[in-house]
Amino acid sequence: MDVFDNLANGIVSILTVQNILLLLAGVMMGMVVGVMPGLGPSAGLAILLPITFALDPTGAIVMLAAVYYGAMYGGTITSVLINTPGESATVASTFDGYPLAKQGRAGPALVMAAVGSFVAGITGAVLISIASPLTASVAASFGPPELFLIVVLGLLTLIVIIGGNKLLGALSALIGFAIATVGIDIGTGQQRYTFGSVELINGIDFIPVAIGLFGVGEVLHTLWRGGHLEKLAYFNVSARSRGFWPTKADYRESAAPIARGSLLGFFVGATPGAGATVASLMSYNLEKSVSKTPEKFGKGAMPGLAGPEAANNAASSGAMVPLLTLGIPGSASTAVLLGGFLLWGLQPGPLLMTQNPEFAWGLIASMFLGNIMLLVVNIFCIPAFASIARVPFRVLGPIIIVVCVLGTFTVNASIVEVAIMLVCGVLGFFMRRFGLSPAALVIALVLGPLAEESLRQTMIISGGSFGIFLDRSTSQVLLVLIVVMLLLPLLLPQLSAMAKSGLAQLGSRRRAERQDAATSVDEDAADTPQGTDDHARSSGPSR
Repeated sequence: MDVFDNLANGIVSILTVQNILLLLAGVMMGMVVGVMPGLGPSAGLAILLPITFALDPTGAIVMLAAVYYGAMYGGTITSVLINTPGESATVASTFDGYPLAKQGRAGPALVMAAVGSFVAGITGAVLISIASPLTASVAASFGPPELFLIVVLGLLTLIVIIGGNKLLGALSALIGFAIATVGIDIGTGQQRYTFGSVELINGIDFIPVAIGLFGVGEVLHTLWRGGHLEKLAYFNVSARSRGFWPTKADYRESAAPIARGSLLGFFVGATPGAGATVASLMSYNLEKSVSKTPEKFGKGAMPGLAGPEAANNAASSGAMVPLLTLGIPGSASTAVLLGGFLLWGLQPGPLLMTQNPEFAWGLIASMFLGNIMLLVVNIFCIPAFASIARVPFRVLGPIIIVVCVLGTFTVNASIVEVAIMLVCGVLGFFMRRFGLSPAALVIALVLGPLAEESLRQTMIISGGSFGIFLDRSTSQVLLVLIVVMLLLPLLLPQLSAMAKSGLAQLGSRRRAERQDAATSVDEDAADTPQGTDDHARSSGPSR
């Protein structure tokens, strides 16, 4: 009953005119951010973060969270209409979404994606309401040693986020750590790497770094790859057109993929480091493997769109669990949200749901209302948002850079921070150009100071002995998880090979079954006329 009481209190706390308007504004801006190829949730959150400083923490985080999951659907519009994913989580939506558009079914594809996103979002909000209190109650007993190990565990999720080149990913994280050391040493009070600048005494703020890396960096990279020269095909959609709504067959064949994608996406998203991209691709492979007609996938199969769409939206909900209860961001987007928490004086982690319950449960409650808004906005405003995709990037690019500069300057009215933002923008471009990970840098920048502070506290408690990590049962469990994370890169290729082998065997078995069934049908069809002729011949003389 505590869950229902807390959720009811959370709904009451956000049912104000201001919060409802902020929620609607966040949903709309998230959709716009998602429609703009080359941005995505992390860039949109970084750019829009400065405008929330005049708001109370609950209203600000409600708005930013709405931007986060609103951008997930916005990327679907470009994936379906112009075969360009708004961000990496909607890559799987291009596999069958764009072929559906070429068949003249862009409207049904977008409506079905909206329905899948809504079901997944509500499912994720329900599961968050159940999982967050349980996780927080376990983590409430954590002391500085456990908090340090939790932060280390969060940093090790970079192993998953980094992807292919671990060396370049580790270098990205080290750059983030280096930026985090600028300012005053919390132990000695000495200045570190400030070079005598008064502006750097308090360290390098998170906002200019995030805006530079994800905003300016994305624009520069898109311009470098020729995004301003692309001529995109466009399919017109209108709610008044005859074939805009999905058919009963579309709903029937998409119901199970949406349910599976919602559950799969939530649990994958709740795993730090996995994220919505992994969830959507896993969902696509799952639906193709269990489908009776896998040959239709890639050619316009509605389940191939509905499943991944549900998965990536459920994953965005699942990612809130480690963020709220452990203070671990599992992706670049949740790292930006964590930076917002810290700027508003809130510390995500085990004590958040007990010390600031109105904030935590207000955020969870807003996800129910936000997904209802998203469903209405998605379906009835699809033509309006689709028209944004017609705006060429050579027009959007300069506008985005101007917004980045103004957003950075309005935070502290500091020209130095604007310069830092532009430098980080150039750094973000070269990081993408040469395969480094801006997400790893941001997560290291956010978690680095937390790791340093909790380690110093642990060493003070233990008198400088690292044996404290082995003396506490909770620390021992976390150490085992850390070892598992370290071994994960060695185990993942083998597990992936086993999974591919299993799916291949399952596919070959099903093809053999279908061939056997087709052969038996052909034999029955061939035997029936022969049997009829024999009967006719045998009965002829009797007549």
